[in-house]
Amino acid sequence: MSTPAITRAALQQALAELFAPWVQALDLRVEAAGAEGVRLRLPLAPALVRQGDMLCGQAMMAAADTAMVLALMQHFGRFRPCTTVQQSSSFLRPLSAQDAVVHARVLRAGKTLAFGEIELAGAQDGKSVCRASTTYALL
Repeated sequence: MSTPAITRAALQQALAELFAPWVQALDLRVEAAGAEGVRLRLPLAPALVRQGDMLCGQAMMAAADTAMVLALMQHFGRFRPCTTVQQSSSFLRPLSAQDAVVHARVLRAGKTLAFGEIELAGAQDGKSVCRASTTYALL
């Protein structure tokens, strides 16, 4: 039995309805959603950069966590209440002067736990800047 498809527009609407105002302020944009997960764009904004015009790690971690919630919505075909149990992030290189592309995919989802991975890369150069693994409790 397959899960019902959820549209990019529905995922974008979820960003406006389900997340805290400070997460909404990241201005994440859903670019793609499908069997391979979701892809978001994190626009480079003055409020998210530190010295040297580099995107700060806190913004990348928040974007990764948010993208995984949307990937879980895509996986289940609807929103399921969940909470982050674990997120491990590795920062590979700085990202500056370009947006980030955030790709999140569900590795496994059971009855009570879900596991995923996220990669952030430069939107212009495609170079990987951050990788994260996550575990979520499904409520």
